[in-house]
Amino acid sequence: MKINSLKIYTNKLDLEKKFYSETLGFEIIKSDSTFFSLKIGWSILTFEKSKQAHIYHYCFLIPSNKLTQALEWIERRVKIIPLLDRRKTQRFETWNADSFYFHDASGNIAEFIVRHELNNTIHCDFDITNVCCINEIGMPTTDIKRINTEIEKCIGTKFWKGDLNIFGTNGSQNGLFLLPNYKTKDTWFPTSIKIKPEPLEIVIENNEKKHFVKFNSNGIKIIPIT
Repeated sequence: MKINSLKIYTNKLDLEKKFYSETLGFEIIKSDSTFFSLKIGWSILTFEKSKQAHIYHYCFLIPSNKLTQALEWIERRVKIIPLLDRRKTQRFETWNADSFYFHDASGNIAEFIVRHELNNTIHCDFDITNVCCINEIGMPTTDIKRINTEIEKCIGTKFWKGDLNIFGTNGSQNGLFLLPNYKTKDTWFPTSIKIKPEPLEIVIENNEKKHFVKFNSNGIKIIPIT
C-alpha cells in the first residue's frame, strides 16, 4: 500500500507553510491563500486552512541506513521530542523499525521512521529530498475491527500488526493506517496529547488500484478511483 496523497487541516496555515518549506525545505508544488501542497517523495501532503485547531499524527519514511544522519539533520532545525532515559530514537522490535519524533508548527506529531526490511538504502548524505513518502497516518476509532474490516473489503489491504482492542495497523511497510482505539489508548506516543479523530482525506494505491478515503469523527468513506 502507498499513500499517494494526504490532506489535513490547520488553523496555522502560514506558520505551517513556513515550517515545511523554509525550516525543513520541502518543495511547495501548489498553493493559494487557503491551502498549500508539498512534494514528499512519491506522496503529496496538503494543508488546508481551517478555523479550528486539529492535531494529527503522521509519519515520513526515510532510507533505512539514514536514521542517525536524519536525526542530526532535523535536530539542527527542530527540537526532537524526548523519550524516556533521554533517548531520542525509539526501537520497535516487532516492526523491525526505528524512529524519532518532532512537532510541526500546528503541534502535530510528526515522525521519521526507518524500516529495516525495506530495500531503500542510499549512498549519499541525508537531506530532505531523501524522504521517501508519507508512511503512516493516524485514524483513531472506537471500533478497530469495524474500520479494519471496511478497509480490507474496499481497498484490499490487510491487518498488519497490533490488535483489535487497543492499537492496530492496516496496510504494509510502504504505507500504513494507524488505528488506535482512543477509548483504551488515550494519548499519542511519545506525548501526552489526547488521541481523537480528526478530518482528513487520502488517496491510497494498492495492487495498482487507487481509492479515495475520507475520514472524520463520523467514520470512514472509501470510493474507488477509476
